[in-house]
Amino acid sequence: MTSNRPQITILIANLPAERDRRVIRECLSLEAAGYDVTVIAPRGNKDLKVLPGSRGTRLRPYPIVVYGSGVLSFVAEFAWSFLCIAVRLIAEILAGRAHAVQVCNPPDIYWPLALLVRALGRPWVFDHHDLSPEVYVTRSGGAPNRIVLAVLKWQERLTLRTASAVFSTNESFRDHAVRQGIPADRVTVVRNGPALAEIRRPAEDLAEPSQAPHRLVYLGVLGPQDNVEGAVLAAGELTRLRGRDDWRLIIAGDGESLPALHKLVAERGLGDVVEFAGWLDGPAVDDLLRHATVAIQPDLPTTMNDLSTMAKTVEYLGRGVPVVAADLTETRRTADAAAVYVPTGAPEEFARAVNDLFDDEARRRRMRETGLSRFTELLSWEHQARRYVAVWNRLLKRRGPRIVIPAQRTAPAGRTAENGRRPAEPAVSE
Repeated sequence: MTSNRPQITILIANLPAERDRRVIRECLSLEAAGYDVTVIAPRGNKDLKVLPGSRGTRLRPYPIVVYGSGVLSFVAEFAWSFLCIAVRLIAEILAGRAHAVQVCNPPDIYWPLALLVRALGRPWVFDHHDLSPEVYVTRSGGAPNRIVLAVLKWQERLTLRTASAVFSTNESFRDHAVRQGIPADRVTVVRNGPALAEIRRPAEDLAEPSQAPHRLVYLGVLGPQDNVEGAVLAAGELTRLRGRDDWRLIIAGDGESLPALHKLVAERGLGDVVEFAGWLDGPAVDDLLRHATVAIQPDLPTTMNDLSTMAKTVEYLGRGVPVVAADLTETRRTADAAAVYVPTGAPEEFARAVNDLFDDEARRRRMRETGLSRFTELLSWEHQARRYVAVWNRLLKRRGPRIVIPAQRTAPAGRTAENGRRPAEPAVSE
């Protein structure tokens, strides 16, 4: 039985829906604006039928039977995902749902489905999470296979050009889409980041966290491209600058680099100053960052990182945590004076910057105020949701209600969901 409300189907290929905080926020925003939503994504928690925190967003999961680690296995994984998504999407269309479709990358392989959906006269929207060719270059150590890279660029171009509209996570992504020939009026910037309602922030929260020792925090995905080992090596440098007694590095997240990070901590003898918190749900993230002294964004200055907005950085700013990061274009646009920027992202640069901030409470307070102000006035999901829903209202020719963004309800805590080996950044290149 179908609803009288317009129905949007969202497609995800790289992680379970309940792990993707951006998609959760999008679903909540669509529900608040009067839409019904279905999400087709890899299976995570087998017991979930409705997206956690939502009013009634339907989950149509599919099993993952192969994981990509090399070119051929990635091809097999994405071919399987394409088949599963295509079958479920066609079923949604035949059932009278899927009045419009949103696809989230990576990968950029679903443009044939875009041709089908648009041939039926329905909108197809591309939510551009990652620059897939640049991610591949980074993961290949800067020595990509030319044929693979050319194919990825071709797939990205087709994905952009077959979309009725494109959501870009920042201005650099928007500029990239326009350079690919997409009309500027079809590209809308919708940034990543939490809603104000997700953050518990009393009026006195500008005060410096009072507990000792200092907490240096990394929050996010633990993948090869995220350079979390740089944060661990910076911790080693920090032990030489100020000893081990008054600070800790807390790494919160999960991903394929986790075993290597545990090994690195053991080899460097850093077990007393580096803690692994695992994958945290929304309230646990909020609690961790509310008590952080400084946050680290260890992403190195690659082309991909220079053009990407790290979702973890917006999470940091939303709690007023001063940030130490490499000097990247979109990081500066996001954090401005709420961050200290180092030239190359070398561990010793991070260590010196963190050490200086630990000893400068007045500067931390100024950065804290700046971060909270930027989040409240520019970066919070409330600002993004208005643009996001406005695009859907235009595409589906609806006059939408005033957009009110409900707070996410608490989802079950835990690490990566079953079969969910690539958790989203809280909330990607992002």
